[in-house]
Amino acid sequence: MKILITGANGQLGREIQKQYGKTDVELLLTDVTDLDITDVLAVNKYVSENKPDVIINCAAHTQVDKCESQLDLATKINTIGPKNLASAAFSIGAEIVQISTDYVFDGEVDKNLTEFDKPNPKSVYGSTKLEGEKLVRALNPKHYIVRTAWLYGDGGNFVKTMLKLSKDHDELKVVNDQIGTPTSTVDLARVIIKLVREKNYGLFHCTCKGVCSWYDFALEIFAIRNINIKVTPCTSEEFPTAAKRPKYSVLRNYMLELTTGDITRDWKEALKEYLADLDA
Repeated sequence: MKILITGANGQLGREIQKQYGKTDVELLLTDVTDLDITDVLAVNKYVSENKPDVIINCAAHTQVDKCESQLDLATKINTIGPKNLASAAFSIGAEIVQISTDYVFDGEVDKNLTEFDKPNPKSVYGSTKLEGEKLVRALNPKHYIVRTAWLYGDGGNFVKTMLKLSKDHDELKVVNDQIGTPTSTVDLARVIIKLVREKNYGLFHCTCKGVCSWYDFALEIFAIRNINIKVTPCTSEEFPTAAKRPKYSVLRNYMLELTTGDITRDWKEALKEYLADLDA
């Protein structure tokens, strides 16, 4: 099997490479310098020449606040890019994996959201990702759309930011009124690979298990590392951002539970392993 990974240098792309590296799968690895997914001619040419069996699209404009002032760029990368890849994949009978986000929901309701809950994005990032979902679904029946949240892995992320800040600060303020689930790229990559192996097409939520705030997340990071630092909870209003964040965006892996089985771990267990790997 031949698999094309776009955005291969990002956190998720690196982890998928790592896990597939233990198999006999042939990987085609691209980033924006190798393949601009917003260029329909370039995408069609690359896909027709290389003929992957599966395209895993890890490319995205994920700088949520910048998306607010970069509507055209966000639309090109998060909406047009997936459209191009889905269409090119369909033309050769290939499958496509599209990574999406909890930001497709408004986060105004305190309930764990399933794939059957109605999206209502409140940010440019969320709306462009949702439109990308719709086009992938419309253009290629062999699709896996996987929504995730609060992702961390091999790259810049909240965990590394907290560890870095703890070296220079005796006290930190962390938002306590945004609720979600920290998710390891290890767990997400395992699920994606399982979906592809089983040809389990459709829309899926995939986060680690459990619920916490960013404040709780920070406390757990410091507790595992035995870092003595004062962490004070604060509100989102104390740290205003250009993009509106969902207040409650806990995704329930409902379709995984009902179909292939939910193999994700509790977020604390996954975090502990991640921090141990950082030490190693």
